[in-house]
Amino acid sequence: MGSTNFGNFEDFCRDSTLPVCNVLSRTHNQDGNWGGCQLQGITLKNGHIGNLGSILLCGIAIAVSAFLLFRTERKKAAVGRREMQLFLLSFIILEIAEIFSVGVFPLPSTVRIAFTGIHLGMIIAGSWILLMNAVVGYQLLDDGTPMSLGLITISAAVLFVGTGYITLDTGYNWTREFESSYQSPNRNIALYVLYQLAPLVFLVAFYVLEAILVIRVLGELRPMIYLTSAALLFALGQIFNYVISPYICRGTAGKIDGALFETLLTLAAVIMIWTFWSSITEDDWPTAAPVTGYS
Repeated sequence: MGSTNFGNFEDFCRDSTLPVCNVLSRTHNQDGNWGGCQLQGITLKNGHIGNLGSILLCGIAIAVSAFLLFRTERKKAAVGRREMQLFLLSFIILEIAEIFSVGVFPLPSTVRIAFTGIHLGMIIAGSWILLMNAVVGYQLLDDGTPMSLGLITISAAVLFVGTGYITLDTGYNWTREFESSYQSPNRNIALYVLYQLAPLVFLVAFYVLEAILVIRVLGELRPMIYLTSAALLFALGQIFNYVISPYICRGTAGKIDGALFETLLTLAAVIMIWTFWSSITEDDWPTAAPVTGYS
């Protein structure tokens, strides 16, 4: 993810198109004091759209997620069906916010800050919901019940509201607590932890819990191919966004950058996660497998 001091975003915003950069710039867009290659996009009558490729891919991601949501509804007997739908719904909301936060869309700065708050809030809330999908597999609570869905929704809402508030406070400068974030090296420890670190911890925990469940409970390796593919696709997307992005931007004269590939590869990772979940909720697993997890 690049070299930087803990809590600093300057290098990230210089090399990548990230939603958090909107609230760290005094102009509340991707053009901050960090410099770097800027997306040129296409010119409109009242401005320009700098990241058209990502916008189009977000639209595709929303459509694909809605289709998976429908497919999930048809798996009536699947363990964690409602919880998986909750994750897909969170991803749809995230992608809608992404259109306006990193699409370099012609918006008033106040509106862009609001979408950025939603985007960052949904990143941590969505990754938490995904982790809870893994926990559901251990059947500590009956899946699909008001208790299960309520606990997941409430805990995710707490993360969403907390992260969203800090993002809005940074962008709107309500309390002036984060005013120094506008200055080099754009340091904001709270957003660094909530946006960069916490979701990563949740995703790693999801992978570990699911791997234990599949290998020890089901005794199967095929689902691990899907799960590991999802992890690799997501990691590759982050490499494109944080490492390769400036080279793509300069090489294409600002037409595209790594954000486009990050959106594409994240969508592919979500599809593989759904495929993984679908594969471990099939009805043809050996009946000798314990019933403490997915069946």
